[in-house]
Amino acid sequence: MYTPDIYKNENQEEIKKFLNDHGFGILVNQTNGKLWATHIPLLLQTRDDGKTILEGHISKENLQWEGFKENDQVLAVFSGPHSYISSSWYDHENVPTWNYIAVHVYGKIKIIEGDAIIQSLKNLTNKYEMKSENPVRIENLSEKTMMQSRGVVAFEIEITEIQATRKMSQNRDAKNYNTIISELEKTELPEAIATAAEMKKCPM
Repeated sequence: MYTPDIYKNENQEEIKKFLNDHGFGILVNQTNGKLWATHIPLLLQTRDDGKTILEGHISKENLQWEGFKENDQVLAVFSGPHSYISSSWYDHENVPTWNYIAVHVYGKIKIIEGDAIIQSLKNLTNKYEMKSENPVRIENLSEKTMMQSRGVVAFEIEITEIQATRKMSQNRDAKNYNTIISELEKTELPEAIATAAEMKKCPM
């Protein structure tokens, strides 16, 4: 991923938190000679051996998984708040741009089987049911319902590289930076407001 130095994020704790907060990603690989991409939740985990991985699963009917056996190299793409930035907001002439956060995770994918599938499903479900009033528990589901697990291919991705971009108008002075935040909030658009909130985390 091309990222100018000013926008690179190499803070590992920030990146880890971002991946935990924005876990719905795009899994990209090559299958049958063409690029495939699937939108799925991916869970950041640490294995017993200390290796950082992403856990996930796709439907067996999704032919993307056939490529996992041919080539274990995959890319997972995650994105966060983003918004159009009008150059009319500056106190000088310039071109419009876009503010955004993106993380690319590269790794080696491995299909998992047996009890590891159920554990992976438990991990994912427990994370997103945490705040539910009546949380679903995989272990409490009936055998009939759990038969659906036979229709998935579960996997883990051993992370080999992470590239993170945080482009939030760091190239602007304090006056224009704060004006951008104000103008984003005026739009009343959810993504724009989320972008403004992200900018407020690092005031100029």
